[in-house]
This record gives sequence, structure tokens and C-alpha cells, in this order.
Amino acid sequence: MKYTIVTFGCRVNQADSLRIEEDLRAAGGVDVPSSEADLVVVNTCSVTATADQGARQTIRRISRENPHARIVATGCYATRCEDEVGALPGVVRLIRNSEKLDLVREIGSTADVGQGFAPDAGPCGRPIEPGVAGRTAFTIRAQTGCAERCSYCIIPSTRGVSRSVSIADLVRDVTRVTDAGFKEVAIAGVHLGSYGRDLLPRVSLLDLLHALDAIDRVVTYRISSLEPMDCTPEVVDFVARRGRFMPHFHLPLQHASDRILAAMRRPYTLDFYRRLVDAIHARLPHAAIGTDMIAGFPGETDDDFAANLEYLPSSPLTHLHVFPYSDRPGTEASKMAGKVHGAVVRDRAIQLRDIGVGLTRRFRESQIGTVRPGLTLEDGTLVVTDNYLKVRIPSGMKRNVSVRVRVVSNGLGLEGEVTSP
Repeated sequence: MKYTIVTFGCRVNQADSLRIEEDLRAAGGVDVPSSEADLVVVNTCSVTATADQGARQTIRRISRENPHARIVATGCYATRCEDEVGALPGVVRLIRNSEKLDLVREIGSTADVGQGFAPDAGPCGRPIEPGVAGRTAFTIRAQTGCAERCSYCIIPSTRGVSRSVSIADLVRDVTRVTDAGFKEVAIAGVHLGSYGRDLLPRVSLLDLLHALDAIDRVVTYRISSLEPMDCTPEVVDFVARRGRFMPHFHLPLQHASDRILAAMRRPYTLDFYRRLVDAIHARLPHAAIGTDMIAGFPGETDDDFAANLEYLPSSPLTHLHVFPYSDRPGTEASKMAGKVHGAVVRDRAIQLRDIGVGLTRRFRESQIGTVRPGLTLEDGTLVVTDNYLKVRIPSGMKRNVSVRVRVVSNGLGLEGEVTSP
């Protein structure tokens, strides 16, 4: 059986796809381009209308280019709009998020979908090695679901309540993938900061970080997105003191107006967020600190938007992910009055992205002359540093080699010199 996996959206979806891929390989599958695949798994996202549209376009394209492919759709869009996704050309099966990690077993028991599979081979029987499908780091899902009720977000209804993987299982997973050769692991979750609150006995994200730090393997970690209220002083202190955790934070702000934050049902103020990122920058001046911003939330006035323009350029943030507001049917925000005109939303998003370009440029320039640890990617001529810089180096290295690199140029793209293997 020849297969392809197409993944949209967040790191949690990426982690889910990695697990599905391991199961497909264990069941005898071979990864090929979608034009040659017998089976195509499309792991969809539904965080915005654009994400929905991207999944639809991709499914139609695959069906057009490979009319014999059996397409299995899963993920948040497939869970939220089963009839809509199920009617797309080539789609023979929908797997809801709650059954996603059993996808191979589910389709293996279906004659018209799972032909050529041995679904009883067991999960994760053939670990993915570095370099397969272009991957050098491995993403593991520690948690899924969310109990928060941000007024714009549909994900709690597509992912359900928060559910955490046990520390013991995560330690086994990290040990397994590092034994397969991976040297960097990203720990992901839909609401990662809530990790362990649903387990008995109850544990915390900090407990998980301590357990991962104790694994006797050569591995470093990236912590995926954390809500600002969950990035506690203890977590920051742990990252600052322990060399295995990258100085790389993603802390969604969403808006710099307290009035809009309240309408979004975000449980913090700009002052709280400012003090948090300032404290991280003071403790870890080389840290990458990214954020998400929503442009054009219902009721956003010129004065509200001006709060973004006032705060962001002088902040220690290093990159922005900007999302034009998108109505998600079923959310509180979709029913709000005061919708911002589409042209205004687009213009505000452009302004935020321009600020983000400036923040990233400033951060990159500040790193010239520094020496950072990193890992080689692609053909060995690209390094991703601990603080998430992408640095080009001369040829001669292999992929997946731990190096230290001196950043020596900014130009069109960062360049560097390897100071030690």
C-alpha cells in the first residue's frame, strides 16, 4: 500500500500525523507523492475559514490528479463539518479527532479503504528516522482538547475537553524516538499549560518538564505554544537553568486592547502580558518570543487597533503570526455585533505583519556575532538554532548534526560559521 499524509494547521496536528505515519509504516505502507498514492490521509485544520478552504482545495486537487486515490479526511475541519468534507471528491472515509490515533486500525478493517494493510501490526512498530519526509525534529503530543472558552475559537468543540498523556507514556515515546536518532523533540498540546490537570494523581507541566529532563538520552526540547497565564515564573526559571530546553517561547497575545481581550474572553490583560515577556527577555535576552495576533475582531475600533501599534514595535517580541478575524459558526464571536469590514480587516492585518517583519529583522540583527547551538537540517547547509534562527552554513555537514554556529551575516538571509561539531 502506497500512502501520502497531508497535514494542515498546528503542531498538535503535526504530532498526530507523525503517529499516523508510524502506524502506516508498521502496517506495511510506503510513503509516496500524492499523485502515486493508493491512500491519502488529509489531516485538516479549522482555525480559520482560510484553513477550511485550503483543505477543500487540496482534496479536490488530489482527486483530480489521482482519481484512484482513496482519501481519508480527519482533523478539526473533518470533525466540525462531516457532511461538507464527506461530499468532496475522492473522500471515502471520515475519522473524527477522537478516533484519529486509531485511524490505521479503523481503515484497515474497511475493505474498500484498507486494502494492502496489515492493521494488527501494532502502533509505532517502525519508528520514523530523521530525514524521512524531510523531518529532522520530532513532535510529540502531550495533551489535546481545551476547557477554555475563547469567544472566537471553535477548537474546544472539535477537540473536546483537555486530555493528557501520562508522564510515563511520554517518557517512553521520547526514549523511543531518540533511540531512532532524533536529537530534538517538540512537546505540543492544544492547551499545553493545562497538562496533567485531568490525570490522577494530578500533575503539572513543570512535572513533565522535570521528567523529560531526566531522560538519559542526547536530546533537546522545544516547548510548543503556551497560554500567557500558564507560562509561570517556575517554567521560565526551569528553561533558563536547564540547557536541554530551548530559549524559544510562543505566547499568544491576540490583542493589545484590554477591551478586546475581555470580549475575546482571554484571561489576562496587556499589563500582565507585558510584564511576562519583559521578564523572559530580562532573564533570557537571546530568547525567541513569538505571539499570535487577531486583526479585525468584532467591535474593534480604531482606538483598539491603535493599542497594537503602540505596544508591539517596542516589545521584546521576535515574530508575529497574524490572523485576520474569521467567523467560526457556533462561537460566541460569530454572533457579535460590530463586525469589521473585510477591507479594514485586511489592511489591519497588513499593518501587523509589517510590524512583525520589523521585529524579526531587529532580532536577527541583534544575534549577529553570537554563537548559538543548533541542529543541521535539509542537506546539512541549514541550521536551526536553539532560539529558532535559520542560519545557512557552508556545505560539508550532514543532516541532524548538533553544532555551534557563529552568526556572521544578515544580508538576504542569515549566514554562519560552524565553530564546533
